[in-house]
Amino acid sequence: MTHSRTALTHPISGGISDRLDRGRQAAPQVFERLREMIISLVLAPGTVLNRLTLQQEFGLSSTPIRDALLRLQEDGLVDIFPQHATVVSPIDLTLAHQAHFLRRSLELEIVRSLALSPDPRLIARLQGFLAQQQALMEAEDFEAFSAADQAFHQHLYEAARMSDLWILVRSRSGHIDRLRRLHLPTPGKAQDIVQHHRLVVRAIAEGKADEAQEHLRHHLSGTLAHVEEIRAKYPGYVRG
Repeated sequence: MTHSRTALTHPISGGISDRLDRGRQAAPQVFERLREMIISLVLAPGTVLNRLTLQQEFGLSSTPIRDALLRLQEDGLVDIFPQHATVVSPIDLTLAHQAHFLRRSLELEIVRSLALSPDPRLIARLQGFLAQQQALMEAEDFEAFSAADQAFHQHLYEAARMSDLWILVRSRSGHIDRLRRLHLPTPGKAQDIVQHHRLVVRAIAEGKADEAQEHLRHHLSGTLAHVEEIRAKYPGYVRG
């Protein structure tokens, strides 16, 4: 990760256009791929996205590229300056706090409902996620660990039959997710995440709804409590 402005004038990765599903519309796939790269900070705040380079990289015309960038703009992940440039936006703290509020409000009720009716099959699946996270943490594979973290939370929504709410949360979480990704390599952070997950799972398994909520509340608040440290380490990445 660099702290200076960079420009996307070279290929994103080899053969990316071959991975597009020609049976689906192109613009949503470009949006999903670029969003993933922004969230993971492969495309850091300040990166200039060259539309012609994107057209060549994805093997597409200008229209799906334009539509994908407009969707990213709606999510606040890029700033479009007409006739000038499209730039990956800084992390917006206001939007990060809003996403945190939404996710915390929903997940507190989700873990409560799961704890009030403990399901041994769910607990076994969640234990499997925990084992995966532990292994990735020990390997210091932060990209895969971040994905496993998201999969753990997504499964809570699915278990509560609230899958559509997970889609809503994910669509609003671009800024808080980037903060979390910056914070994740901090020594002890991944260990804290795994420990919090363990405590939530144990409370659900034991039918302790209040404890499940308390552990989840503490878990979700971890990154926002360290915003100033993140801002100091990554100057220019955070605004607000």
